[in-house]
Amino acid sequence: MLRHEFQSTKDHPASHTTPVLIDNEQFIVLITERAAKLLWIARLLAERSPQPISLSRPLIIDVLSQALQTEELLDAYGARNNRQWCRFRSLVAAIKLFANVTYELFHIHHCLPSYRLLPIERDFPGATARCLKITHKVLVRTAKWLLLHATDLGLAIPATTGWTENYTEHLPAGRLPRDRSARRIKSAAETATHLATAYLNLAAKSELLNSVEKIQPKDYPTCFPDPISEESLRYLKVGFHCLQSLYDTYVSETEIEYLDDDLPTLRGHISVVFRLLEIATYLIHYYERHLNVHTGDSTLRRKPVIALKTLLSILMNYAIAFAGLYLTCGRCLCHTMLKHYAETGRIDVPVPSYRGFHVRPSTLVARIVRHYGSEVIMELDGQPYDAGTPMDIFRANEKINAHKRHWLVSEIARLPLPQTPLSDNETRAAVLDIIVRLAQQSKLIVYQQPLQLSEEFNKDGILLETVVKEIARLQATGQLDIKTDLNIAFVGDKRVLKDLELLANSGYGEDYFGNNIALPKELAYLRR
Repeated sequence: MLRHEFQSTKDHPASHTTPVLIDNEQFIVLITERAAKLLWIARLLAERSPQPISLSRPLIIDVLSQALQTEELLDAYGARNNRQWCRFRSLVAAIKLFANVTYELFHIHHCLPSYRLLPIERDFPGATARCLKITHKVLVRTAKWLLLHATDLGLAIPATTGWTENYTEHLPAGRLPRDRSARRIKSAAETATHLATAYLNLAAKSELLNSVEKIQPKDYPTCFPDPISEESLRYLKVGFHCLQSLYDTYVSETEIEYLDDDLPTLRGHISVVFRLLEIATYLIHYYERHLNVHTGDSTLRRKPVIALKTLLSILMNYAIAFAGLYLTCGRCLCHTMLKHYAETGRIDVPVPSYRGFHVRPSTLVARIVRHYGSEVIMELDGQPYDAGTPMDIFRANEKINAHKRHWLVSEIARLPLPQTPLSDNETRAAVLDIIVRLAQQSKLIVYQQPLQLSEEFNKDGILLETVVKEIARLQATGQLDIKTDLNIAFVGDKRVLKDLELLANSGYGEDYFGNNIALPKELAYLRR
């Protein structure tokens, strides 16, 4: 068989600038040899479909291996772009893809007991079993079509007596004893919190997985390519694969894994989300390549191996929906772990420069706290505020503004003020002059010019009171603000405090005039 592939370079189709065309009869002989076992398995599936052959991992692995070899040879000779061979090539790719999906379903089915998944309201084992039945039917249907097309192309179909492999998978109950000595790690708390934090950061990027539950099946096609695309799902899949590797490298077989039952449970949630995203990636690839009216190949879309409604149901209602449910369970588990391993600390940071804790900085602070699920208290002058609740943080502005005005009174009192009675125009000019001088000393920040001063001033009060009252009015109407070096404290989990300190040192995402500024990459989850 290899003699066709390892010819001299002068005969190889890729060795010339102008491709050499292979004779169709010669190509039939080549594909017959390479696809012989794939066609034999296809015949085995097709002939036993009335009494379906029990699918097993050894059988699916053989389908994958043979389909991959056949597809690669077809692609090497340009079958994808050939009218006679493109349909055969697409069927080989389809049986490979749905064999991959079936294998992932088998993996989930067999590994469910070891995943230690937290309970959810939906029946995940039952849904997995139903999807396996569907992919079995798809494999049988694809096998039949592959045989028909192979016959039309002139390929010889091997008899099913040609090989004697036993595809039955006998799996006795039980597991091998876990008797290897545990690895030692420097800090159990640091390892656990690092893993939980990495999960939460990845979960923040995976919110699209939770959007499916709100979508009606009739509206599934409207979800592509935004918010769901092959690119977005593949990106998340790689992220969870890396997270699984992180666990296996730093946590697996360590003392902490034996002592903390939450860690193997978290590993199970990481793995099941990864496997479900693997399935989703395969299915959306088939959808975008073959079924989507905007991106699919019109020639191949006429007779797909799976109905659009069925594929979208498995993709959305099974793979993505259950990935979202277990993603949420894993997030709650990480919050519990972080509370368990939390080290309490305290930081003192400046209040936001632009109008204190208004909506934007209050929301960002609360999002950081909720991201980790830990309790953090904000303190100002001995008064505690719940840092996980924006409205509670917002209340601190009352004390902040009162502190600013008290400080401003002492600053204005340092200025030389007229002692004689002033007319209304003279009072207006004096107030404006004082505001300008304070702004030049960076004690006030002026947001609006010209300032809209009051129409009339109280002639009975002293000038100091008049100025303070007018500045308070201009502050309340957003025309200016008082700049002070006022600090507040956050008390709670050190890991949360680290991000809060980053936020504070970045101006809470704003400059002095309330314009958005870039946040550090460590806080990227706040922008999603």
